[in-house]
Amino acid sequence: MNSFDSPEPPRDETSQKKPALKSGPETADAIDTIEARREQWTRVIARMRQDLGDTVWRSWIRNLRLISTDNGVATIGAESKLTCNRVASQYSDRLRAHCQSEWDDVVDVKLELMRPTARMPEKPVRASEDDQRGQPLAAHDVPKLDSVQPIDAFYEIGGRIDPRMNFDNFIVDKSNNLAHAAAMRVAESPTTVYNPLFLHGGVGLGKTHLMHAIAGQMRQRFPNRRVVYLSAEVFMHRFIKALRHRNTTQFKEEFRSVDVLMVDDVQFIGGKNSTQEEFFHTFNALIDQNKQIIISADKSPTDLSGMEERLRSRLNWGMVADIHPTTYELRVGILQSKAEQEGIDIPQNVIEFLAHKITSNVRELEGALNRLFAFSTLVGKPITIDTIYDVLSDVLRASNRQISVGEIQRQVASHYNIRLDEMHSKRRSRNIVHPRQVAMYLAKHLTSSSYPEIGHQFGGRDHTTVMHAVGKIEKMMLEESVVVDDIKMLKSLLNAG
Repeated sequence: MNSFDSPEPPRDETSQKKPALKSGPETADAIDTIEARREQWTRVIARMRQDLGDTVWRSWIRNLRLISTDNGVATIGAESKLTCNRVASQYSDRLRAHCQSEWDDVVDVKLELMRPTARMPEKPVRASEDDQRGQPLAAHDVPKLDSVQPIDAFYEIGGRIDPRMNFDNFIVDKSNNLAHAAAMRVAESPTTVYNPLFLHGGVGLGKTHLMHAIAGQMRQRFPNRRVVYLSAEVFMHRFIKALRHRNTTQFKEEFRSVDVLMVDDVQFIGGKNSTQEEFFHTFNALIDQNKQIIISADKSPTDLSGMEERLRSRLNWGMVADIHPTTYELRVGILQSKAEQEGIDIPQNVIEFLAHKITSNVRELEGALNRLFAFSTLVGKPITIDTIYDVLSDVLRASNRQISVGEIQRQVASHYNIRLDEMHSKRRSRNIVHPRQVAMYLAKHLTSSSYPEIGHQFGGRDHTTVMHAVGKIEKMMLEESVVVDDIKMLKSLLNAG
């Protein structure tokens, strides 16, 4: 039988139904090249996730696509102009570095708006291998690098770290230099130091910023260290959930097997006896294993209300660092740094005006600047003093109503007809002590100052003296109507209601 008489080989029905490639090269070598590029791009995106954290990654990086790597330029597609601008201004340096680690010939990256037909669907559908070839490479379902796996697994029981809150953009001056130095030491030390580190200060002064900075620094320097950051409120809710589902054993194992436990706003568990009990035992278990604990609160351990004495004592064991109210110089530095980060030119007289007017906390200061940035961008007007009055009238009114300890001292001294310097003196005659205690009471209730801060402004008195004074006036108000009348009168004079 010759070759022409040979029976026809059976047809491969599968291969017959297989569609032709939509686009792109059809040779095996070309397909291998595309697969290699896909793997390389996957590694780039995974490293960006490791650098920036999940929140930023999901918002700005996840949906980027690699379009080409021609002529030394990696062209990357984005779904919107906003994403193009944000990635180009904030993350292009990191993206370029990671691309260069995969492609030797890449010297720069370029962000490009993808055509509507090339954009990702809202809910991505996994295409076949053939449909994917020749298309821009997507970053959906990017696997994490092996080195990240242990960290992210433990981050699931805590909160995510905001990479924008780092040591590089934390402005330091005399009001926060101790807390900053202690935080840096803990973040960079390969061993446990200052255990626990306890950071405290008023609202919006930078406690949470330092907590995120510590966690971010630890992730970079010690990638195998298991770090958990969460708020005290989340700790409580997770504990309640474990009780409800009778799964406290797993809860204990999770939190007592970490290397670093970071709990923000621990004052939240004041008065929550069951949560305090569990936190107390978790604290002891980690200390016994020489694991690092980092805590933040709005007051020092001694001043935390509703906290069990044994827990308050343990929180005092290590390093307690206070963050004081901002100084004018610090506020100027924060505003300048913020403007530089956003790439917006803001006149120096505007920065100085804001630093003088908004003195409450950093959060309110940055919020005011963000509103000015948004107004200037949307309306297309420059930022001036007049702009501040137009855009921030509510903030300026609130700022004008703020009361200082010094103002309280002056008003109380005038009301009781004593000299202002008696507020700082050591004299203990009744006609001096009572007005001084009233001023301390008002300072505690009308300002954000802590007991130690108030004591410092009353001649360097101990915080326990201030606590005693506040308690004394509160008791007198229950028994003597004249004291109640005095307090009402003084609050009225101070425009505090």
